Amino acid sequence: MELRRTEMKITFVIPSRNNLEFLQLAYRSIRRLGTTHEVLVLNDASTDGTAEWIEAQEDEDLIVYHNPGPERIGIVGMFDKGIEMARTDIIMAFHADMVVCKDFDTNILKHLQRGKVVSATRVEPPLHPDGPEKLLRNFGIEVDEFKMDVWLDQAEGLKEDKVTEGTFAPWCMYREDFLAIGGHDELFAPQSKEDSDLFNRFVLNGYQLIQSWDALVYHFTSRGSRFNKHAGGAAGQNSQEWLYTTTKNMRNFIRKWGTVVLHDALMKPIVPPKYDIAFRVTNPSLDLLHALEPWCSYIHVGADNEELVEKYIQQEQPNTIIDLQNRINVYDGDSEITIYINGNTFTQEDYQVIQQLSEIIQHSGSVGKFALGNLEISIQEMNEYQNDLIHI
Repeated sequence: MELRRTEMKITFVIPSRNNLEFLQLAYRSIRRLGTTHEVLVLNDASTDGTAEWIEAQEDEDLIVYHNPGPERIGIVGMFDKGIEMARTDIIMAFHADMVVCKDFDTNILKHLQRGKVVSATRVEPPLHPDGPEKLLRNFGIEVDEFKMDVWLDQAEGLKEDKVTEGTFAPWCMYREDFLAIGGHDELFAPQSKEDSDLFNRFVLNGYQLIQSWDALVYHFTSRGSRFNKHAGGAAGQNSQEWLYTTTKNMRNFIRKWGTVVLHDALMKPIVPPKYDIAFRVTNPSLDLLHALEPWCSYIHVGADNEELVEKYIQQEQPNTIIDLQNRINVYDGDSEITIYINGNTFTQEDYQVIQQLSEIIQHSGSVGKFALGNLEISIQEMNEYQNDLIHI
């Protein structure tokens, strides 16, 4: 007999690294729901007593995976490991610094079907700028300021009986739909931009993105790495760990998608076309190569610049699993789209054009040659390759 939606079980997949005080709140709130869902905690080399607390729980619906460390795996590997381990058909990617409201599960599941991804609505203290996809309310920035009963009571008055299109954590979907696209891309390990990459692929694979405004979570905000005190951060203060990963993975995102992360006001991803673009650069420099390389499929700086290429690869290769030897000075055939760049005349305005190439080429509408600023653009074909990026 098919289960009614209120009886359907979710596996809450929760990576956690040195977030014990937040994890305990998350766990308590999930256990106050009407259905006993499975909670799967992935302890990522924590040194704050997380392992000991987990072992003390007498809960047959608590599933655990420990990374003994000392190095962390990160949420890319941990989320995928947890979703592989999940024993239910439905999974939710949940963060350790989130606390659910009453009837959270019921209000998520009433929207869920195969081919849909349902996100909750975040209620956050004012640590990030406000946005139309969330609610700013301060129920406490630190755990010792937070009162569970006050949150559960006042959250009832914040609920709205509506849905919008958009996606972000926490998100819920059928496990098979997640596995169908191959999970997270290791390019973005250990974390940062992995979710934006995944959400692009949800859209391209035809999944419907739903945000439920009566399923609320209080989100203490970015306590996993960005504001994690064990990683050198604090509430509202970026850790050096996060600054490094977000910088390197934005460059990896651009390499993969040909654009920065794009979405509308309600966080629905915008995925421009991905084209086969080659840059041909005369009078290059190391700084120019660093600025340009992520924005194309291939970049040619000339055989007489081998020392420059070698120096760049030595500096940049540790920041990506993409083999940079295959992107620089290796392809001499005709690219579908070629941009000719002179380092001596290249300006900030030209760089702004580079950053919008997908949209510019899409709106150009046809093959041919034209100039934009100091750039010469040659379009032979306008084949789109973004759908090739759906599956890992």
